Amino acid sequence: MNLLDNHVHTTFSIDGKDSMETVIRRGIDIGVNHLTFTDHMEFHNDRFSIDFDKYCSSITELREKYKNYINIYTGIEVGYQKHVKDKINEILSYYPFDFILCSTHTVDKIDVPNKKFFEGYTKEEAYRKYFQSILDTVRSFDDYNVYGHLDYVIRYGNFENNKVIYNDYKDVLDAILKHIIYSDKGIEVNTSGFRYGVESVHPNTSILRRYKELGGEIITVGSDSHRATDVCKDFHRAYEMLKYLDYKYVCMFMERVPVFMSIEKSRDGVVA
Repeated sequence: MNLLDNHVHTTFSIDGKDSMETVIRRGIDIGVNHLTFTDHMEFHNDRFSIDFDKYCSSITELREKYKNYINIYTGIEVGYQKHVKDKINEILSYYPFDFILCSTHTVDKIDVPNKKFFEGYTKEEAYRKYFQSILDTVRSFDDYNVYGHLDYVIRYGNFENNKVIYNDYKDVLDAILKHIIYSDKGIEVNTSGFRYGVESVHPNTSILRRYKELGGEIITVGSDSHRATDVCKDFHRAYEMLKYLDYKYVCMFMERVPVFMSIEKSRDGVVA
């Protein structure tokens, strides 16, 4: 069995609740084999949100301390913003990351959770604005491995039905997925949607089905946990969905290289 969580936050993230060591101990307790820390690299108020030297050295220290119990990897979640692209590239090239997860949390300097992001827009207009920003990102930014929670925007829209209907955005979503595949990148299955009340993984099943139809193979599974107790949360649901869609493998990354692991071996014994 290979139980792996590729999207985990700690107190190195401003919204993280538990220390790295607490998260590691939780992972060991529930049988996690591979754990990748992906704390937030966000740019606000003219600075990045993380002390990269301390972050990387802490992971190195804890990796050695717990090497007989769990495999620990150095990842980062890049909250991409185009106006700091050069600074992002400089940091990513300097530090020894195993895994870079790119996510869109902010568009045109407005945070997606902020109601201002939706003001003056219909649901379709707001969602298209969000997806177009992702398309612009994947066309101009290459230093990442996997794109995170592609339909993250649905968490925050105050519409009667926040769900993304694939065919309503097929043109821009297909463009995103094709570019990701062409660039040898992947997408994430993020289980936090269940915790945010959207009753789905991010992205939803229709997007994951289309990714596979287009030839996408690189898939990571991440809890997006901000508390130790949520490590690998709802992974059984994610794996059942991937099995239903006939995916055979999930990935983890070592030194930026994807390692493919059988879904059957990875899903055995997955905690709820």
